[in-house]
Parts: sequence; structure tokens; C-alpha cells
Amino acid sequence: MTSERKNNLIAVASGKGGVGKTWLSVTLAGLVARSGRSVLLFDGDIGLANVDIQLGLTPQRDLGGVLSGRHSLKDAITHYTEGGFDIIAGRSGSASLATLPVEKLYAIGDGLKELQNNYDVIILDLGAGIEQHVQYLASIAGRCLVVVTDEPTSLTDGYAFIKIAQGSNPPPDISVVINQAATQKEGESTYSALNKACMNFLNISPPLAGIVRRDNKVKDSIRSQKSLLIKAPHSTAASDAALIAIKLMQK
Repeated sequence: MTSERKNNLIAVASGKGGVGKTWLSVTLAGLVARSGRSVLLFDGDIGLANVDIQLGLTPQRDLGGVLSGRHSLKDAITHYTEGGFDIIAGRSGSASLATLPVEKLYAIGDGLKELQNNYDVIILDLGAGIEQHVQYLASIAGRCLVVVTDEPTSLTDGYAFIKIAQGSNPPPDISVVINQAATQKEGESTYSALNKACMNFLNISPPLAGIVRRDNKVKDSIRSQKSLLIKAPHSTAASDAALIAIKLMQK
């Protein structure tokens, strides 16, 4: 499996929910698509899926149908015209990926690896936490962004995710995104605390992919079910996310 892994499959993960992981996934997908690249956004949190909700979409097909055998992963793709990228929606309120038989989980992974040849970038919006299904999807990605905030539980859970991900063979290329930072300086301080723990106990130093400052326009865009790039393209958070997208594309 490791030889098949490519850098164009990027996982966005977090140790806990509520840190803005899905918003960041949606925003990065839009930013990369604006650069002229073909992008697929995969909602990997089937039980609490909300990519389609944040974008105001009602896909005719979703991951739930794939898991039940009604259609293939490729046939579940929906084009998000305003953002210029494709999505595979999860299914909110249905059974979690955590309850899936392992063969179905591996089938999803195989399907995603097949789709890699059709896109310049595939972004996996993973479920929050450190469960086996989350770690498996992270392991098939070439790169993994771990999103954390300055909340102590987010830091400890983010560290736990990184620790377990390091057990993959080989581990994904992990970098850190600090979200909802009060200021750039406070974001750097949060990253420093996480990085120190990783250096002391894991003997690694995951690089900082970027800092997204707290911005009320993010909540406004989510409430209105519009991408921030459409609702407030010149906002602070959009500008900060753009710097992260540029780093991703440079790789």
C-alpha cells in the first residue's frame, strides 16, 4: 500500500471536533480549485457528515449509498459549481464509519486511490478523533494536516492523533494548522506548545502549515451555507487559508 501512496491525497484531521476541520477542508478545496487544479473533496465523517450542509448542497448520491452497494464511489461524485470542485458527500445521521466492516473501509480506500489518477488533488475531511477508521484513511494519504486550537483538549487530542499516526508504516507527512487563533503571535505560541510535546515524547517536529486567525465571517458563511471564498473572499480567515493552500500546492 505504501508504494501506491501519492502526495495529491491530503487528509485534514483533528483529535477533537469543533476545531474548524470541515470549514478548512472546504476552503482549501476552493482555493486549490481556483488555481486551475482539479479537486475532489471527500467527506469522510459519514455519521456527522456536513460538507454538503456547509455548502448548501443536496446531493442525489452520497457515501451512504456507496456503503450499501447502490452505487460506486465514482458515481457518488457531485460537482459544486460555485466552488469549481467535486465532492463526495457523507451521510449525516447514518451509521459511523467506525461501525463498518473492515473490508468495506478498505474498499473505500481502494476507491479513493483509484480516483487519485482523475484529480490533481483529493482532500479527505476525516472524522474527528483517533479511531481506527480515521487513522486508516489518514494512512493512505501522502500528507495530513492536523487542525488544533488553543483549547487544552484540542492540543492533547491533536498530540494523541499525531502519536498514533506515527505508527503507520511509513507515517503520513504530518503538518499542523492552528485555527481560531486570537492573533498570529498567539497562534505561534499554541504551535510551540504542541511542537514541544512532539519533540520531547515522539522525537519529531511536525512543521507548521499555517495559522488561521479567529474571524466572525467564518461563522457567518457557515450559517448562510456558503463558502467563505464566496461570502467574504477578502476576510482575514480566507487570506490566512490562502497561505496554507499555496504551501500545499508548492509541494
